[in-house]
This record gives sequence, C-alpha cells and structure tokens, in this order.
Amino acid sequence: MLDDTDKRLLAELQNNAHLTAQELGDILNLSPSQAGRRRQRLEAEGYIRGYAARLNPRKVGLSVQAFVQVQMVTHRPEQARLFAQLVQLRPEVISGWTLTGEADYLLRVYCEDLTALNRLIHEVLLPHPSVARVQSQIVMDQFKQDAPLPC
Repeated sequence: MLDDTDKRLLAELQNNAHLTAQELGDILNLSPSQAGRRRQRLEAEGYIRGYAARLNPRKVGLSVQAFVQVQMVTHRPEQARLFAQLVQLRPEVISGWTLTGEADYLLRVYCEDLTALNRLIHEVLLPHPSVARVQSQIVMDQFKQDAPLPC
C-alpha cells in the first residue's frame, strides 16, 4: 500500500530519476537514509520498473512518428504469439497494445523517414500470414509530451 510520502516520492522520481537520497529527503522532509530506504522498497516491490533517459527523436535521426493499427485474419494463439514476437524484434516499434474494436493491435513507431515507415509496413507487417490489414496515422505534431503517471 502506498502512503502519501510514497506517492510524492514516485512523482518526484518520474520528473527526475537522478535525485539523490539527500535531495529526495529534502523534498519529502525525510532523512536521506529514510528516503533511500523508501526508494529501495518501491523498487523491490515493483512500483519502480527501472530508470531510463528520454531521448529527443529528431536528434537521433527519427523524424517520423506514427501509430499503426493492425487487423488480423485469425486470432489463433499461435499466430498471435508469432506476431508479438515479430513486433518485439522491431526496434522501430517502441510500444504496442492489444485492443478491442476494429483494430487488434496498435503500434507506436518511430522511423528515420517515410521510406522506412513504408518498408516496415509493406515488407515486415503486411507479409505476416495472419495480418489482414494495416492502417497508419503519421503524427504531424505531438503537442503534449509523454507525461508521468498520476500518483
């Protein structure tokens, strides 16, 4: 169970994962050792899954962001597993969801250009034997950046 201090600690770490135990303690009115122990407990209990740097896609050569909807011909477990494996192997696909509704999957992708997105769709996704249809939406502008989870 999370108390208010745990929630504040999680919110602070989502904004800056580099905070030291001293800095967290100052923010939360705890000693550095108490703040450090709380962080360790939240990590051990799985509330904190890891720490990562958020890169600027354009700076690393990824100028196209798109959402790709995939509709399947079949929903047999083996075909779904094979499709999930394919998606896991593609570095352009940064996240994926199984959906209700017309599309079975929604993939968020980053590509260097439209040619690379076209290759991903026509040479990787569509040839998969259980894929019936692929529809993509190219992001024109991301007016709200990926935000921390509400705590």
